[in-house]
Amino acid sequence: MTGNGQPPATGSEIELESLSPAGSVAGGGGRGRVTLQIIAEHLAVSTATVSLALRGSPLVAEATRARVQQIAREMGYSYNRSAASLRTDRTNILGVGFHDITNPYFAELLAAIEETAAVHGRSILLGTYAENLERQDRVLNTLKEYRPDGMIICAAGGSEAQTFQHLIAAGVPIVQLSRELPGLDLDFVGSDDRHGTHLAMEHLISLGHRRIAFLGESQAISTGRNRYSGYRESLAKHGLPLDPAIVHSAYGTRENGLKGIQKVLDAADPPTAAVCFNDLTAFGAMLGLRHRGREAGVDFSIVGCDDVQEAAQWFPALTTIKNFQEEMGRKSAEFLIQRIADPSAAPRRLTLTPELVVRGTTAPPR
Repeated sequence: MTGNGQPPATGSEIELESLSPAGSVAGGGGRGRVTLQIIAEHLAVSTATVSLALRGSPLVAEATRARVQQIAREMGYSYNRSAASLRTDRTNILGVGFHDITNPYFAELLAAIEETAAVHGRSILLGTYAENLERQDRVLNTLKEYRPDGMIICAAGGSEAQTFQHLIAAGVPIVQLSRELPGLDLDFVGSDDRHGTHLAMEHLISLGHRRIAFLGESQAISTGRNRYSGYRESLAKHGLPLDPAIVHSAYGTRENGLKGIQKVLDAADPPTAAVCFNDLTAFGAMLGLRHRGREAGVDFSIVGCDDVQEAAQWFPALTTIKNFQEEMGRKSAEFLIQRIADPSAAPRRLTLTPELVVRGTTAPPR
């Protein structure tokens, strides 16, 4: 028996529960491996109490929890994740694959995922790959090598169902976020993108606009296909022609927004308004208008999509479609944690309903 009334841990138990080599162990007479057993003996508590306290368990009194964590830090204790994962077949890591973290929309999604993961005692491992299929394949393979308990993925443009087959074959739980690949029976969290574009178009048409451009058309991603379909459906509903001269095909970036607005303004019959694939495209379009001596909300109307935090801070503030990315990120993490716990459950889908947020970039045509 040890001084705390607990049976001494075996060598294998110490190895599995221990952490990486640390500094001197208090009272240990030299350098060694700091283990749960050593911390427990130092504090005269059980190893189970130390383990629970270090994981932040509410089963341990707050004062005891704080004391254990303080002493563990002072003694140089660090969690041996590899040993723990061998013991439990869990790493408590959620892999996240995004094509573009520079877009604030994805930064906001990531923040919500990370916050939700932390609440559930998980950490995240992020990989990014732009709209590059070869790079995406390398990144997803690298994430898989870290043995995450599951992955949340927003696929690069041009991805197909087979893109995820090596992950599915390896038994990695997957939640698709925002973008969805057809032909896969996987959990999905996203927004009703068709409806979002309908809202934008109805708003502009109600103001009197009849020549409405679309900036950021892309058939390579589900969000692009769905938002453009909403645009075409709204035109047809109101008997308005679809004019390719005022449609700019490109991924949703500031640069492409700036290029797109220049293109449509040079059309033989230029538009008086534009629906943009996302807020980044809209920001670029607003800058492009200024290059032409025009101002959004005065000489030309612009509607974005996503309602990133920056949208309300622009001048004029951007009229846009709110997609509730905080809720999307939170739900995707919850879906993945539930999928990890119950791999055989039926796939789940959550499609959030967007809302129109009217600000300063839309007005009746002049």
